[in-house]
Amino acid sequence: MPTRDPIQRRGLMLILSSPSGAGKTTLTRNLLQDGSLDLTLSISVTTRERRPSEVEAIHYYFKTRTEFDRLKANDELLEYAEVHGNFYGTPRGPVEKVLSQGRDMLFDIDYQGTQQVQKRAPHDVVTIFILPPSMRELQARLERRAEDAPDVIAKRLFNARNEITRWPIYDYVIVNEDIQQAMSEVKSILISERLKRARSAIGISKFVDGLLAEGQ
Repeated sequence: MPTRDPIQRRGLMLILSSPSGAGKTTLTRNLLQDGSLDLTLSISVTTRERRPSEVEAIHYYFKTRTEFDRLKANDELLEYAEVHGNFYGTPRGPVEKVLSQGRDMLFDIDYQGTQQVQKRAPHDVVTIFILPPSMRELQARLERRAEDAPDVIAKRLFNARNEITRWPIYDYVIVNEDIQQAMSEVKSILISERLKRARSAIGISKFVDGLLAEGQ
């Protein structure tokens, strides 16, 4: 039995945000590794110095402050923010290229970046906030990483309370008690959002025209 061509649609931006330790990084990695989802990770630009383990165009696009300011002035950044004295932003060009191809881009950004993207591209964005099952479990996860000193963990927990209060700005909220369940829920959201009529209106219109032309 012949299969029909897929209905053309515009891609979407899938944003995941969470306080540190809630599982956003693991979910992002798992989503990108699932080839059936065909997601492209958004690579940010930053004025931060490149670490020895980091690779240009894989971890970040490293820019001077002058170069970053030029991107801002030319409206080439979809969102940007200053964090600990360094600037970070999302270049607009690569995002638009992926979306225009009917493919989707995955973002790992905080609530400030999310708000900017929502304002600039409200019809192209789907936002998900990841919550920990409890503050105690969040602390335990941060401690199990064995990456940060106790004072750094305390600061992350303090910041987490502020970030958690931002959940109302997101389209969806997931409590990450089990990573496989959270992954399944994110995938369900993505599949549902891809099928929304508004994202495929032109493609559906062409398909319907073809249906109505049959047998005439």
